[in-house]
Amino acid sequence: MTELPSWRDGAARSAIVSFVEGVVAHGLPPVERVAVFDNDGTLWTEKPMPTQLHFLVQQWAAAARADPTLADIQPYKAVVMNDLGWMGSAVDKHYAGDDSDLGVIIAAILRSTEGVSVDDYEESVAAFYRDAQHLTLKRPYSGAVFQPMIELLRYLEGNGFTCYIVSGGERDFMRPMTLDYYGIPPERVVGSAFGLEYADGEVRYGKSLSFFDDGPEKPVRVWSRIGRRPILAAGNSNGDLEMLEYAAGNNGLGLLVRHDDDTGRGDPPYDRGAERALERAAAGEFTVVSVKDDWDVVFPE
Repeated sequence: MTELPSWRDGAARSAIVSFVEGVVAHGLPPVERVAVFDNDGTLWTEKPMPTQLHFLVQQWAAAARADPTLADIQPYKAVVMNDLGWMGSAVDKHYAGDDSDLGVIIAAILRSTEGVSVDDYEESVAAFYRDAQHLTLKRPYSGAVFQPMIELLRYLEGNGFTCYIVSGGERDFMRPMTLDYYGIPPERVVGSAFGLEYADGEVRYGKSLSFFDDGPEKPVRVWSRIGRRPILAAGNSNGDLEMLEYAAGNNGLGLLVRHDDDTGRGDPPYDRGAERALERAAAGEFTVVSVKDDWDVVFPE
């Protein structure tokens, strides 16, 4: 068992290997071997909060120190009060169909990026990745990636696949790290995006969100950016359901990572935000990847 060494021999690994071997045996041209992966909760841990939210909390804390009046409004209030549960509940409410708090977060993000050049933003994000540590693992974020999923990326590439990241996370926040962490270059990163404008020799962020790359928007962005329908997709939440459906409907394979590990290996168990996707998987539409049962290790040692 040389491929996927961190994967246990079971239904999920068998489904992956059988699918890939079938693609190769049937001679599907490599240009059609497109695989798409969600990021948060799929390629690396998203608990206790998504990595970008950690970055934003630092920015909002600094903004509240500079302007104390911000401490009375969300999300700055949550940061000042150290009420990080409010942040997590905003994400949970989004997956339950309520975007009221998510809209507040997006508005604050736009306030912090308006007028900033893409080069300056990239530098600040790169500095975050260089210096920050995961809040509970107490290691750099490069050590918070899921080792089995990194192996899956390499296994697919070794069989002629081209892998893309398609995430609800913000595109330019992911780009500075995807090559080093995942081996995926920035031009193969699809994510939510702020509006951009060009002035005085610089590309800068504008006042609005161009699109939020989640749910039914994911297949739209896959097609608009890649121009091909994927034959493999991996996700972990209701926000990935349509992308999984899009790949599976192309005689493809949809992989749903389930965070069910209660053994204390560093990635806590949770199903909230994945209820609808799990129902579809239980009906046989997608292959469930159990963190507890299918992975020998979770993070790089």
